[in-house]
Amino acid sequence: MVYYRDNSVLIRDMAQSDAQRITEGERAQGWDQTIEKYEMRLQHQAQGKAVAIVAEYEGEVAGYINVYPHSEWGAFARRGYAEIVDFGVLEKYRRKGIGSKLMDAAEKIAAAYSKVVYLGVGLHSGYGSAQRMYIKRGYIPDGTGVWYRDSVCPQYAGCCNDDDLVLYLSKPLG
Repeated sequence: MVYYRDNSVLIRDMAQSDAQRITEGERAQGWDQTIEKYEMRLQHQAQGKAVAIVAEYEGEVAGYINVYPHSEWGAFARRGYAEIVDFGVLEKYRRKGIGSKLMDAAEKIAAAYSKVVYLGVGLHSGYGSAQRMYIKRGYIPDGTGVWYRDSVCPQYAGCCNDDDLVLYLSKPLG
């Protein structure tokens, strides 16, 4: 399915060939990435658990995002809210509006299932642009504090500032 199209950007469902293209793009920018994550998203899509979408920029895969209509994990697990998971735009395609278009499509998909959408954002500086984007789009912290590896990080607990340290944000839809 196509969710958005203009002269430069196409937002569509993820295909099997995209998994390799995204993995290669992330490796080229120095990320230690494997294809398994994207193959899992495709499997979840085939099972009806998720909607996995990609953005093309001038015919090249540039980014991706996933919507889980009935998420089973995180701050709003099993409450009937949709979750946005694993959102990224390859560095060479950033600052072209691709991330905003992916978020627009993901929020529209989420709105078909839920009145609220949520997501977890990492806390280290690598997530700085995403943190700013989410706040500008109206996402607010859920109030449970910082989560680490799918559990609330207790007050004053030590933790590692890696990709598993997140803050959950939510936004009403419609």
